[in-house]
Amino acid sequence: MRRLLPVTDLTTSTPGPEASADREWTLDELAEAYAYPGDGRPWLRANMVTTLDGAAQHDGRSQGISCAADMRIFGTLRGLADVVLVGAETARREGYRPARAREAFAARRAAAGQGPAPVIAVVSAGLDLDFSLPLFVSPLVPTLVLTGAGAPADRVRAAREAGVEVVVAGDGAGIEPARAVAELVARGHTRMLTEGGPRLLGQFVAAGVLDELCLTVSPVLTAGSAQRIASGPGVKVPERFSLTSLLEEAGFLFSRYGKNGKNGKN
Repeated sequence: MRRLLPVTDLTTSTPGPEASADREWTLDELAEAYAYPGDGRPWLRANMVTTLDGAAQHDGRSQGISCAADMRIFGTLRGLADVVLVGAETARREGYRPARAREAFAARRAAAGQGPAPVIAVVSAGLDLDFSLPLFVSPLVPTLVLTGAGAPADRVRAAREAGVEVVVAGDGAGIEPARAVAELVARGHTRMLTEGGPRLLGQFVAAGVLDELCLTVSPVLTAGSAQRIASGPGVKVPERFSLTSLLEEAGFLFSRYGKNGKNGKN
């Protein structure tokens, strides 16, 4: 059963009552439910999945705790984004490839002034990346690499020789989250999506630059020592996010949380 769960003080549009039927949500319904702000302001959202006991992956990958509906939402979020940020380790582990153009989002993206597919932006301090992979040599839209001024010069040179645009977004070896966001916005990428991994999301959380979390709760228990969805230095005072929408299918919960009650419709 696919349904919209009641949420007190729901402040964002979600799939309508017809979506409660036992059928797939249409991409238009999902695109409306997960729409970015309409006023063009920069917006950084994260999309992550977690088990009931807090694991962000199983056997090193997120696929084992996901489901078909989760992947439809994953595709929808990509279809709406200008840029997808991913940490280098996650890009390697999950076998990232270039984002593809999807006919279902073509008209929506054209109307929003977006390119045919989102830019993939790989975040890496050491640039330990294989620049001969399709992600870098044959993307529909050029892949970016975000790093710091202290990144190894030979790896920066290798990236640029492969035709990859290297964006310096920090004075040290790695990025500074607020500066990375500013660099992307300066390139016209205001609809930002990060898919992790946990260390990258932890950086955004610690820096206070995350506007929204789209979190899938998978109805499984894994135990073990898998990472949480965010890791790294903690914050002095936990920042409060508010639930703005909640969908359910087959025991999976698909939630949206906005910082200080913000959501993509305000």
